[in-house]
Amino acid sequence: MTKPKHWVDFLYERPRLTFVLAGAFFILFGVTSVNLFVLLQKNIELFIDWGWSVVEDGAAQQFVELVGSAYLSLVFYVLFKACERILVERWTARRLRKIKESAKGE
Repeated sequence: MTKPKHWVDFLYERPRLTFVLAGAFFILFGVTSVNLFVLLQKNIELFIDWGWSVVEDGAAQQFVELVGSAYLSLVFYVLFKACERILVERWTARRLRKIKESAKGE
């Protein structure tokens, strides 16, 4: 298994690819999280209102799928944030280095 550091180095060296991946992960996060909270809330209300009899109608399976979708959405968000951090550090690194060097010189 490849270490995460190798992936970070790979993405750091390819800012265009990182930007494209950040956009893709952001879109995937949005798609997987649309109405997720509302659907999960309604599913729980269904259990509260009707009890365990809704399990036969597939409410338990729907609940598991909604929780899985929530975790998938979280994965896409974390991947987006990783790409975002790499891009921000890459775009600001030169300027921050100059600021540090000028501070040391004073």
